[in-house]
Amino acid sequence: MEGLSQEQVLVSRKENGSNSLPDSEPATFWSEFKETFGDPMIRILLAIAALMIGMFVISRIFPNLGIEQTIFEPIGTILAVFIVAFISAKTGVSSDQKYRSLKERTEKEKCKVVRDGAVCVVDVDDVVVGDVVLLQSGNKIPADGTLVEGHLSVDNSALNGEAEECKKTANPDGIVPEKITGDTFVDASSLFRGAVVFDGEGYLKVQRVGIKTMMGKMALEMNEEDVPSPLKVKLSKLAKQISVFGYCSAALIIVLYIAIGIVKAGGFGGFAALGWQHALNTFIQAIDLAILIVVCAVPEGLPLMISLVLMQNTSKMLDHNVLVRKAQGIETAGSLNILFSDKTGTITKGHLEVVEVFDGIGASVGCRKELVDCIAKNTQSVIDSSGNVIGGNATDQALMKFVQKNTKEISADGVVRAQGFNSANKFSQAQLDDGRVIYKGAPEKLLAKCSKYLAADGSVKDFDIALINPKIDEMAAKAMRMLAFAYKEKSELVENEIQEGLVLVGIASIRDDVRPEARDAIAEVQKAGIQVVMITGDRLETAKAIAKDAGLIKSDDEIALSSADINAMSDDEVKKILPKIRVIARALPTDKSRMVRLTQELNLVCGMTGDGVNDSPALKKADVGFAMGSGTEAAKEAGDIVVLDDNFRSIKDAVWYGRTIYHNILKFVRFQISINVAAVLVTLLSPVFQSVTPLTVVMLLFVNLVCDSLGSLMFGTEPALEKYMTEKPRRRDESIIGKAMMSNIVVPSLWIAAVGFFLIKNPLSLGFVPSFSFGDDGAANVANALVLQTMFFVFFIWSALINGFNCRSDGFDVFNGLGENKNFLKVFLMIVAIQAAIVCIGIVPGLAVVGRLFNCTPISFAQWGLCIVLSLTVLPIGLLNKVFFRK
Repeated sequence: MEGLSQEQVLVSRKENGSNSLPDSEPATFWSEFKETFGDPMIRILLAIAALMIGMFVISRIFPNLGIEQTIFEPIGTILAVFIVAFISAKTGVSSDQKYRSLKERTEKEKCKVVRDGAVCVVDVDDVVVGDVVLLQSGNKIPADGTLVEGHLSVDNSALNGEAEECKKTANPDGIVPEKITGDTFVDASSLFRGAVVFDGEGYLKVQRVGIKTMMGKMALEMNEEDVPSPLKVKLSKLAKQISVFGYCSAALIIVLYIAIGIVKAGGFGGFAALGWQHALNTFIQAIDLAILIVVCAVPEGLPLMISLVLMQNTSKMLDHNVLVRKAQGIETAGSLNILFSDKTGTITKGHLEVVEVFDGIGASVGCRKELVDCIAKNTQSVIDSSGNVIGGNATDQALMKFVQKNTKEISADGVVRAQGFNSANKFSQAQLDDGRVIYKGAPEKLLAKCSKYLAADGSVKDFDIALINPKIDEMAAKAMRMLAFAYKEKSELVENEIQEGLVLVGIASIRDDVRPEARDAIAEVQKAGIQVVMITGDRLETAKAIAKDAGLIKSDDEIALSSADINAMSDDEVKKILPKIRVIARALPTDKSRMVRLTQELNLVCGMTGDGVNDSPALKKADVGFAMGSGTEAAKEAGDIVVLDDNFRSIKDAVWYGRTIYHNILKFVRFQISINVAAVLVTLLSPVFQSVTPLTVVMLLFVNLVCDSLGSLMFGTEPALEKYMTEKPRRRDESIIGKAMMSNIVVPSLWIAAVGFFLIKNPLSLGFVPSFSFGDDGAANVANALVLQTMFFVFFIWSALINGFNCRSDGFDVFNGLGENKNFLKVFLMIVAIQAAIVCIGIVPGLAVVGRLFNCTPISFAQWGLCIVLSLTVLPIGLLNKVFFRK
């Protein structure tokens, strides 16, 4: 064949395009940084910061309005937002770089093409329409086209998920069909990019390249917009709940503040008599206090905590052979309701292998010498100098790998004459120089000719086919492919004929078998309440057998369907039976994408595993896509998570760590919102108790930025607990704040507020400070007011930190696992030390200004003790609340 000339190559590339496939743009720091500002919680924080800056400007322009607003808190809030954006961008870029580094370590694919009458090697990306490509055993097909010369056996598993051997015959006039169906892969002459040549040699005439190939079309489909992650949906809902709480509280405080002003003035008439300036000042102060409440309500540390915990765990997951490409993918894995899993290479090993060899009565036997001869001297496969099995079909290769694994004494010598396997005879035979004729073939062909069998002890015994039939039926039920081996002593090979009186050596059962570790991992994932569905291009009978062996099908009411069955149903009909589906066979890429879509329409969180191009669209559309490390680049490009060791157990670990991340987020939400609700209650009730606000703006800055931000470190490294894998999965739209969490937030918050007001309104009964009322204006009470405000500040921070122990668990094991989370106590002590420094800094000459900034003054050891003892009461209150809530 002449092939194309260099000029024709250039013309073809200009007219039909390149053979390169579209790749996603590398993640840049700036693009990842900007994406953070689409988060609803971040937007709320920026809006509040802008509002506070506005109030600060007004307070400086109109100092007589009495607005108490510093510049520190909006600056701190904006700084926290930028830290979140920085960490999120750094995590995103780092994950993308790790993936691209993995990709770059893989050599560029090459192929042999005929150009200017000679065979040359070119990059696959350089192939053009009209090229003639030489294909040999082991080659990957570089483009779509037809076989125009030769004979091939092709493995289409990268496209349809199945390691079936498809025979291809030459058709110089063949055209690749426009519409691709499941049957197109097995037609006479069509070849598709990504498939691998099992055996044979031939020439491919290229008809489609690049994005026009089947693989290219699926690559384009993967450019669609991602579905919002479950965490993003939950956080959006939480942001709305917090906004409503803050706005309602703000409105209430304005009404209360003005109402109290009217009551103090003796009614509307008295209030009006004070003049419009007094009314305006009252209203402005009410607005100022309302803004303070909104600030208190928003958990500033939450976005930072989520960014930190995702960053920490994406790095940690590499130790579990899981490369997280998209940080939120790991949390999403913990929220899975249903997992669609590819069969080949994920649940199974991805290649044919000998599962068992049994003798004439069904007893398992090893790889004995007679069996080695029947395989190694009667095959098209050979072992090359590097120890690789090459040549022959997939079955021959599986048999040779079996003997290679079990013995070193492999020799193809001594063959005098041979007749190869063909589909008509269904057997092959070889004449050996020792006088034996050895046979390999379908059991139904050979067993009828056997009169003896080789027993496990090496003796030759009489053969009764009735004794072997139950074992054959058992293997057939497991979708095993079986081959029998036999020999005849002192005989001559007869062409196309099996002789009588054979000795049966054994029967080998062959299958792409279930990974042993996959069975256990599937059981653990199912125990976690996740529905696992095997979705495969294999035959329905084979798929059902594999599913039963893997533990996917356990009862008669669990359903296995084919692609034809699914496509005969409407979306609503599929949704009705979805909870019972365990297998979908003969599946096309469109079937996989459809199942993902229907699952998401039911508000379920959906995962998809796969390794082939056929899996890529579904991997992209799923909430979390698990791509196998040995899979195609298209699959890894589409996935959120790359499972480097192709092990289903790694998927289980990803689910476990994902659930741990979500639990840690819940713990922090409980911790932070409890603080914020308590701060809102204190601020809201201050006018009612005729008290100035016990927590000043700067104190709230400490609460929001120091406690909340450092608090993220307290809960970000909480240990992974086995019990997380026994919980039911969460729905996509489930609220972060459920009934149990609401109780765990409200009760401690009410207690902190109540005990706090008891502390500052009833100091005389405790004998710690002189009699005092915040309502008095006397100068004599100013010092005591500062002492009580400091005591309230100490009590409030200690109460929040003590309540952190309650937040670590939904039960009573609030101190368990502290050794595994050393950050908890470190941060606890750090916050206590910072607060102590603020309170006591007034003792140091020249630094009293810092204390005045926080409205704090040094207090006695007794006063410290009182505050700490009262704060400790929040721990038993939290535990009691859990008891009553459970009842």
